[in-house]
Amino acid sequence: MNLESRVVKTQKNPQELYEFLTQVENFKKLMPEDTKFELQGEDKFLFGLKGMPEIALGIKEKNPYSQVVLGSTSDKLAFTLTCNIIEAGEGSEAQLIFDGDFNAMMAMMIKGPIKKFLEQLASGLEKL
Repeated sequence: MNLESRVVKTQKNPQELYEFLTQVENFKKLMPEDTKFELQGEDKFLFGLKGMPEIALGIKEKNPYSQVVLGSTSDKLAFTLTCNIIEAGEGSEAQLIFDGDFNAMMAMMIKGPIKKFLEQLASGLEKL
């Protein structure tokens, strides 16, 4: 299952946005207020969406100033969340991409909540 957020503009330049995203504690600022958020080390955090199991994400890959890839730390819900960063004038543009391998029933159940979550994260990036 592959889901993409809309492309959003931020006031941060690519380097600033990249540095913001590689400090996982900053993801709390992007998440909806009712989301459970707990740091689990320097590059990993746990979050819980309403109606979904808690999920731990950790940084899997960093490509300076252009991409940050987070991945679930559980084999039960294996997926990645990628943020692509593109220079745009004085700021930057960002797009979030969710990629997971789920059976049809699971994909049907989580598609709506994940799509909504991606848009909430994108809105958070837009406000930076």
